[in-house]
Amino acid sequence: MKNYVFTKKSRINAPVEEVFKWHSRPGAIERLSPPWDPLRVISRQGGIETGAKVVLEIKAGPVPIKWVAEHTGYEENRYFKDEQRKGPFARWIHTHLFEPDGNDACFLEDHIEYAPLFSSGMITAPFIEKKLERIFNYRHEGLVQDLASHRERKDKKPLNIMISGASGLVGSALIPFFTTGGHKVSRLVRRPAENTNEIRWDPWAGKLNPSDMEGVDTVINLSGANIGEGRWTDKRKREIIDSRVKTTELLSKTIAGLKQPPKVMICASATGYYGDCGCEIATEDSQSGECFISDVCRQWEDAAAPAIDRGIRVVFLRIGITLSPLGGALYKMVPPFKLGLGGKFGSGEQYMSWITIDDLICSMYHVINDESLDGPVNLVSSNPVTNLEFTKTLGKVLSRPTPFALPETLLKTIFGQMGEEILVSGARVMPDKLMESGYNFRHPDLESGLRHLLGR
Repeated sequence: MKNYVFTKKSRINAPVEEVFKWHSRPGAIERLSPPWDPLRVISRQGGIETGAKVVLEIKAGPVPIKWVAEHTGYEENRYFKDEQRKGPFARWIHTHLFEPDGNDACFLEDHIEYAPLFSSGMITAPFIEKKLERIFNYRHEGLVQDLASHRERKDKKPLNIMISGASGLVGSALIPFFTTGGHKVSRLVRRPAENTNEIRWDPWAGKLNPSDMEGVDTVINLSGANIGEGRWTDKRKREIIDSRVKTTELLSKTIAGLKQPPKVMICASATGYYGDCGCEIATEDSQSGECFISDVCRQWEDAAAPAIDRGIRVVFLRIGITLSPLGGALYKMVPPFKLGLGGKFGSGEQYMSWITIDDLICSMYHVINDESLDGPVNLVSSNPVTNLEFTKTLGKVLSRPTPFALPETLLKTIFGQMGEEILVSGARVMPDKLMESGYNFRHPDLESGLRHLLGR
């Protein structure tokens, strides 16, 4: 059995103590996991100290594989080591090395000794090496950017954050981002609470214990039924509205009644507020549209009135098309595009105001930290594109042709009003408030954002 070695070393503009501590906190594994090759934590015992264990689920194509790792070495601010006990390799020892470079920077080195499971290592090793290069380029780049975002709160105390809708696409990315930054996060859940970080509520019955909200300084409301699934029957429309309005009303009324309310309430909304704008640019000062989605957003935002009346800073995040291969529009588009079946929707002239999942969570954090921001804030890239441009760019990134077009009449026939308002309508939205407040996008252009998300 031949052993191979892979190393990746980067200079990080942060003190070694800060970088090491980031790795030791809950959520580090999730933040380091590339979205194109995700892993799931099944269980864990301990953190990164010697003797700690973690059980992961990874995928080899469509097949899930269990990976059991044990930490076998640890020296604070110097290194920690984990070894595979069960998994896809015959041998895997991963040493994470930390070396100071003055007081404000350090070197991070990932040193991996491995042996392929099968004897044909000379064939599989180049493939493994290439994959590891992609993964650790992503990990080091993401770490640098996360640390830079967290330094916005340098010398400020950690946040105590409450999140509703935490199990969705955005919440699943947001929580590990917060916890690796040293913040405390609690989740509102509708089932019985399983640990001290969960609080049960029932927004449909209007039940939320005010005492459970004491001490929370930031409330993030992400609740809402998926607007892009299924036809919009009258029953479905009611579910879409109620799942947003009832949760927002209950949260805003509850925190408004507290003796010491949170400093800020962040409410998800959507660029659907503006309706179909054609080529006209929409900013936070633009009027609401006249379609169903616009009405949903108006009611959604209006439901936070009790918190505003109490004097709490309330921010409405008008979120654009969130790009992630783990869910949402991109998740649905990638499989047919990989097969060479991609194409524009309708004329392709409708604008898509998009934002990568990393820019979404980092801009949310920016909004929390910038106390001058309130009211509506558009969370979109500063470079919206037409559906045709999006189609061509995704095809380029995936190295696939995009010859097809789905006629507008077909989309309306299959999806009804949902197809008309989401697939063939568009809004050219600009993030004026975000840019004026000094936010720097990680991925300002579509191609770089897609390459980052898809590992291309």
